[in-house]
Amino acid sequence: MNLTTLLPVLEPLDLRSCLISYRGKRIVEHYRNERTETELAKINSCTKSILSALICIAMDKQLLPGPDELASTFFPQLAHASDVRKREITIEQLLTMTAGLNWTEFGGQQSFPRMTRTGNWIDFVLEQPLADLPGQRMEYNSGLSQMLATMLVQASGISCAQFADRWLFGPLGITQYEWEQDPQGVHTGGFGMRMRPVDMLKFGELYMYKGRWNQEQLISAELVARSTAPAIDAEPPRRGRYGWHWWADHYDGRQDGSEAEANGQQPSSFHYVHAYGYGGQNIVIVPELELVVVISNDRMKRGKAPFDVFRQFIAPVIAMQHTSATMQRDG
Repeated sequence: MNLTTLLPVLEPLDLRSCLISYRGKRIVEHYRNERTETELAKINSCTKSILSALICIAMDKQLLPGPDELASTFFPQLAHASDVRKREITIEQLLTMTAGLNWTEFGGQQSFPRMTRTGNWIDFVLEQPLADLPGQRMEYNSGLSQMLATMLVQASGISCAQFADRWLFGPLGITQYEWEQDPQGVHTGGFGMRMRPVDMLKFGELYMYKGRWNQEQLISAELVARSTAPAIDAEPPRRGRYGWHWWADHYDGRQDGSEAEANGQQPSSFHYVHAYGYGGQNIVIVPELELVVVISNDRMKRGKAPFDVFRQFIAPVIAMQHTSATMQRDG
């Protein structure tokens, strides 16, 4: 697959970086300048997908129980909640953000900023009443991510960063990163990590290879599949579906204006999963095409790159390339 035609398309967008690997080989490597290649930069809510990986590893090692276990096992406040429905919240509902708590991340209640201004984020989250029956509806909630990070510390006896160094970052060769902490010293589960673009790509490739890296199974293939499988529709205006702190979506060239259709070809479609962080941070895995795409961006003012660079600029080129390759193969 030749995606070098993307380079002149990416240049005007003024992204920090865009890296694409195909079958493990880097085929596109774009940086705004030399500095953005090596410096650590915020990945925002892509942190959630890294936390998901750590939770899966802890489950594989039987440090954490399975997804059906009650969250109250780790948070006695839930076990004694006056609303008995809160006692039934499961680990999987934390992962899929379907715990049902009354929460508006930004806008409205401004739940996330309010949480970060308190002295104990977990207490703030657990004090929120239910708005929905657990398991029924997704509501984006970084407080649930902090609950998961706290669970990981309780189960492993070490910090999230130490756990990551031992079981994830170390094997991937990721040695440079920064990670914020809450007032109790627990690393932030929903945001707060800074990484290099090349290390974001390694993380995406780990999922491309179903949890295997350098002949070592870092995450079981079963949990890689389960954690990235679409579990529930995203709440509007977000698109796609949500898994265990991963997004799942579908690109259809016929509906999304692929160049293949403009050229009289039958445009292709593909499924993808991705980690997404505020401001355009993205780690996209297209398993059927063996592609991983990393986008980082820091332009938050007028004239910034569009919200979804992958769907608007990269996916159409991938669809066209895939269509052409399929026609050559079948022709």
